Amino acid sequence: MTQQQQQQEGNAFWRWQEYSRVLPGKSWVSGDVITAGVDVGSVGSKAAVLVNGEIYSWGITRTGSNSPDSAVKALNCALKDTGLKQSDLKYIVGTGYGRVNISFAHKALTEIACHAKGANYIWGPQVRTVLDVGGQDIKAIKCDDTGRVVSFLMNDKCAAGTGRGMEVFADLLKVPIEETGEMSLRVTEEPPSVSCTCVAFAKTEAVGLLRRGWSKEKVLAAYTKAMAVRMGNLIKRVGLEPELVITGGQSKNIGVVSRVEAALGVKCLPMPNWREGGLDPMIAGALGAAIFAKALYDKNQNTQQQ
Repeated sequence: MTQQQQQQEGNAFWRWQEYSRVLPGKSWVSGDVITAGVDVGSVGSKAAVLVNGEIYSWGITRTGSNSPDSAVKALNCALKDTGLKQSDLKYIVGTGYGRVNISFAHKALTEIACHAKGANYIWGPQVRTVLDVGGQDIKAIKCDDTGRVVSFLMNDKCAAGTGRGMEVFADLLKVPIEETGEMSLRVTEEPPSVSCTCVAFAKTEAVGLLRRGWSKEKVLAAYTKAMAVRMGNLIKRVGLEPELVITGGQSKNIGVVSRVEAALGVKCLPMPNWREGGLDPMIAGALGAAIFAKALYDKNQNTQQQ
């Protein structure tokens, strides 16, 4: 049974694929320092494992009702098929919405710092603006060539225009969330935006449009456009520098990405081919946390040796 069939039978149209990956040709057996980052978001939990500062494996899972359990699940997902145990990890940094509840983490850091650092690792030092689309908030981050945060802004406290908002629309329209972006582009012309200040209002408006005969493609285009305008305005407020990247689940939504580009008049840096061995932008926060874990471990070792 395909993922789409599973989603349709279980009505889980909003659910992103859960998966883990171990990079081929890499080994931890002779690794001097193995560190990890765990990012417990409001919707998804991710974990990344580094060997001597280089990415080795990662896992992406759904955040449940319990943050500590979600953290364990994400880390176990990243360790799957590696032969590694949690006890092999020298240092762990927690981040994300549920970071304070990751009991096994040595330190907790904000997702803003971690996403900037992770984006710097994935795309390189040219990155200057990071748009992190989380489950319940959006962050526009400016950073320098080392991935250090220079400034940032967050959206209002509402899930509209966020990953969770898109999940609501996927469920309403019964379209697998991984297909919403492509479907939103199947329109001959861009429709007016729907509400993007409140998920409940947006859903009500969408139901009304469907009853008036709007297609699913047109409704998705209208909501995706509204998301992109909101994101673009946030980026403009923080100060756009053209080397822009998007992290989080909506980085995979081509409808959101292309409309953000249109709203800003710039092109995002090319998306890594995560399906064919490239790094997944969804793990940017966990990856950044793992990078900080390596730096903190090295600092502790140096302090002890002095």
